[in-house]
Amino acid sequence: MLDFYRDDLSRLDGAGRLRRLRGRTGHDFTSNDYLGIAQSARLRDAVAAALDRGVAVGSRGSRLLRGNDPEHEALEAEAAAYFGSEAALFFANGYGANMAALATLPQRGDLVLHDALIHASAHDGMRLGRAPVRSVAHNNVGAFEDAIRAWRADGGTGLPWIVVESVYGMDGDRAPLAELAALAYRHGAMLVIDEAHATGVFGAGGRGLAADLHGRETVVSLHTCGKALGAEGGLLCLPAVLRDFLVNRGRGFIFSTAPSPLMAAAVREGLRMIADEPERQARLWELVRLAEAALGFATGSQILPVIVGDDGAAVERAARVQAAGYDVRAIRPPTVPVGTARLRLSITTQVDAAAITGLAEALR
Repeated sequence: MLDFYRDDLSRLDGAGRLRRLRGRTGHDFTSNDYLGIAQSARLRDAVAAALDRGVAVGSRGSRLLRGNDPEHEALEAEAAAYFGSEAALFFANGYGANMAALATLPQRGDLVLHDALIHASAHDGMRLGRAPVRSVAHNNVGAFEDAIRAWRADGGTGLPWIVVESVYGMDGDRAPLAELAALAYRHGAMLVIDEAHATGVFGAGGRGLAADLHGRETVVSLHTCGKALGAEGGLLCLPAVLRDFLVNRGRGFIFSTAPSPLMAAAVREGLRMIADEPERQARLWELVRLAEAALGFATGSQILPVIVGDDGAAVERAARVQAAGYDVRAIRPPTVPVGTARLRLSITTQVDAAAITGLAEALR
């Protein structure tokens, strides 16, 4: 009765792609807690204080029923002000926010163009949407423009949507946001920017790489809260009319239990921490520079992939590095393209110079 599932897992195992849950051991070179906020005393104290003032753990329903909480609304107001957008909408996680935005906002007659390396959540949202979808070569602004022009020449009259990440989570490279914004302006397109790996890490006060673009009616950005902000959730920053449209038309928002009010309180504190503790961001970049020197390459971000190629070889190398005391994970297809299995190194403030040196030696 369950042979299909057993056979599929067996095929994954034979290809070196079977995934297993494992615990946290060794020096942290795999998490996205880039600034060390998740385990900070300040965040714990803020959560305890929220409980003391009566903030609920559970939301008790969707936000359109009884799940809407003052903590949700306070967070959205503070996030919109902080990132410079007209409005914000809070989701339980970045995956759900990305899915809801891309499943709801592009309409029939529009065209969605996405970078070839965009996150799986964006793919799932686009798959549920109404507009046709086309993949564009990674970080190729000219290819985006060619696709829009070809679509217009074929009679396309709707709104083009350009979907990118500001920092790509498996490669660590950055999108050419200034050029993409200029392209969107020329062609009357919307620009959707996933700032998951840039929030807290880049820009003044950790506002991300798209900070200069916030507030434009043609820009939608996603700031996930489970990485540098140390909590959980996803904040869509966008024009107020699009926020209202998602509240009324976004199935992923309407039919989902609201995020925990306690988590909204935690995210509010995370935002305050990246604002008034800039030393966390500065320390991270010191460690990134040390890692770049020790490893002999750079990506321009805190994410440093060591490309292995073969899936099984990546798993084997990761196991050897883990045995040496460094928590490094193998990333394999479909998360990354076939033939590019890798060890994804994530630099966080949870490590020090000695750990970085030791990791470089273990990799060698």
